[in-house]
Amino acid sequence: MLLAEIISVGTELLFGEIVDSNAAFLARELGARGVTLHRKTVLGDNLERLTAAIHTALERADLVILGGGLGPTDDDLTREAIAAALNETPHEDPALLAWLEGLYTARGRTMPQINRKQAWLIPSAQALPNPVGTAPGWFVTTGGKMIVALPGPPREMQRMWQAEVLPRLPLPSRALVHTTVHTQGIGESNIAELLGDLTRTANPSVATYARKTGVDVRVAASADTDAQARALLAPVLDEVRAQLRTWTWGEDTQTLAGAVSAALGGRTLGVIEAGSAGALCTLLADEPGFLDAAVTQDHRRLITLGLTPVTLHDAGLVSAQAALDLAAGAREHLGAEVGLAVVVQASGEGAGHAHAALCTPDLQRSVSVNWPGDPAQIRERAAVAALALAYRTLRPGGWDA
Repeated sequence: MLLAEIISVGTELLFGEIVDSNAAFLARELGARGVTLHRKTVLGDNLERLTAAIHTALERADLVILGGGLGPTDDDLTREAIAAALNETPHEDPALLAWLEGLYTARGRTMPQINRKQAWLIPSAQALPNPVGTAPGWFVTTGGKMIVALPGPPREMQRMWQAEVLPRLPLPSRALVHTTVHTQGIGESNIAELLGDLTRTANPSVATYARKTGVDVRVAASADTDAQARALLAPVLDEVRAQLRTWTWGEDTQTLAGAVSAALGGRTLGVIEAGSAGALCTLLADEPGFLDAAVTQDHRRLITLGLTPVTLHDAGLVSAQAALDLAAGAREHLGAEVGLAVVVQASGEGAGHAHAALCTPDLQRSVSVNWPGDPAQIRERAAVAALALAYRTLRPGGWDA
């Protein structure tokens, strides 16, 4: 088993000014290759704390990956911290310096002297080429452990990881396979109850994760070969699918909007939204079956789209009947084969209430929800509820499949 830790370096990361997408990328990459990641740490640009963190990480892990801090300025301290942690002295590498100077010369510029530190190496480090930036990485071997230093810009980091780091790593020979099942309309605790002891097994493992579109269930297995891992995964995955079939809408890279598009089976979809600021249309924008949309809260406009004055007077705009009126109106007034509507109270009195409805030539169905949250969350959740309603109604076998 290869144990790894990630240390993300940068005060801007620590203070949340930049989202640490690099650590998430590396975590996925490590997991996909059977490397066990125990910790992710974010530290500011402080030499003493960085040095101590590297010391501690080397005591616990076989592979320590540092992201960021390889720039030319005084607050870029990753090289200095690695050197201090290993008690090695950096030196200027002539080949790296010539490469750096060549980058500037090729652009008709003179390299600032401050960039010379990007040509540093320590005796235990190999330079990792960076063809899309000015910061070479480091691959360090020390006492049977490895330290990898990668640049902060994601494009540079990802390219260096794929081209330079992965070929150097003694990756585990064991195979790891996994499938993520997407659900909607059921809570994480309810899923845990349904799956019972499955969530307490180690291999295959079954874990739940709350997402914007519902709850994901990740089933993973490892074995000496890919075939053995898949054979181990299969019965547990089948059981998860069976237990959650009512709420499942897709797996792995599928999207809920894509699942709705597939369930339409070539039919066109018209959408009317009131109070959701176009959140539903945004999710559907790239889907081929999405025909047309109307996004408005103006009562007069909504009446021209199918909302009846009686519904508006008796039930109000944010009501199940209003959503049903507008779903039927989406078919009639937008010329679609399937109509979908959502009405939302995102703020003020009654905030959190939302209603969605679907209309086809054969049926009408609606769903009502009430969630706490800020206006953006409420609008997003309402849009997802509308998509889930559409999928469960239109999928093969219908609502109860």
